[in-house]
Amino acid sequence: MNKLTRRDFTSKITKGTGAAMVAASLPMGINAACTPDKKLGIALVGLGSYSTYQLAPALQDTKNCYLAGIVTGTPSKAISWAKKYSLAEHCIYNYENFDTIKDNKDIDIVYVVLPNAMHADFCIRAAKAGKHVICEKPMAMNVAECEQIISACKKANVKLGMGYRLHSEPYTQQVQEFVKKKTYGDVTFVSAEAAYRSTGNPDQWRLNRELSGGGALVNMGVYAIQSAIYGTGENPISLAAQEFSTRPEYFKDTDETITAQLNFPSGAIANITTSHNFSANSMYVAGTNGWFKLQPANNYGPLSGSTSDGKVLDFPHESQQKLQMDDFASHILHGSTNLAPGEMGKRDMIIVSAIYESIAKGGKTIPLDIPKDYGFA
Repeated sequence: MNKLTRRDFTSKITKGTGAAMVAASLPMGINAACTPDKKLGIALVGLGSYSTYQLAPALQDTKNCYLAGIVTGTPSKAISWAKKYSLAEHCIYNYENFDTIKDNKDIDIVYVVLPNAMHADFCIRAAKAGKHVICEKPMAMNVAECEQIISACKKANVKLGMGYRLHSEPYTQQVQEFVKKKTYGDVTFVSAEAAYRSTGNPDQWRLNRELSGGGALVNMGVYAIQSAIYGTGENPISLAAQEFSTRPEYFKDTDETITAQLNFPSGAIANITTSHNFSANSMYVAGTNGWFKLQPANNYGPLSGSTSDGKVLDFPHESQQKLQMDDFASHILHGSTNLAPGEMGKRDMIIVSAIYESIAKGGKTIPLDIPKDYGFA
């Protein structure tokens, strides 16, 4: 595995103060307690927009876990987060002293929310430190890195979960129940779209293949792949894919728009579409006795759904991130089902790799050798 260090990352996309200054920059008076009773402490590794606006706020409302620590290379973020969330100095790390997290009994789970090229390195280091791991999607840059993460967690006897928030929210769970119970018959077709239009910052890390490993497919496309799989209840057995680019001056290094056709053992087929050049957010499932759909299907909510027999799916909205992190903490504390295990992340990277292979071979159909139940909760 070729490691991309945080220093490499920082030199590519930021111009901040060195990470070694983080601890020295903290105000002296912050000595808050870190350990509420019967909750697991989560440390967020990487304080970008997802941690800032989704994960950290969600951790203020979780019942099984709480924000116990942060890992950042930016001193100003360390200071502001410490003040905002009353974090003790010994719960704040930078990328150079991260491995000393093993000595912090207040931190039980490390949530890796870094650019994709850094997922494997920090997940493996977290496991070696004896911490349970949540890895944000996509799991890694390639299947081999996924296997290394899974192996490290098994060797360290720690739990591994993916940051697949939708598996914990009720609309997606209702879709899975429809499929399992064959409420609308046998599934014959799924259409899944996950896309947004990227503008204004062609230098962002998501458009740098060295940091992201791909473009729209590894970012939004994972949601469409997931929809196709829980929309059929099966793993695909083959696929073919196509790539389109209409703004090559902006998407210089990564894929802009990809479509793929997935074939399943039952005979069901799925069409998936993902893009960084237009907005799309839906899934539609056709069965032999009707249909059901979600639109929107994969944003932060609230989602919305309907069925061919006139039902309107309407569930109370809660933070998907709150539900996801509580579910993973419950898995550790109480032995409940791990709704998004590491094998699910690896399975999806197998599919991502096959999609890129098909595109490279002019849309050739690529067979998939994924065990029937591999990656399912």
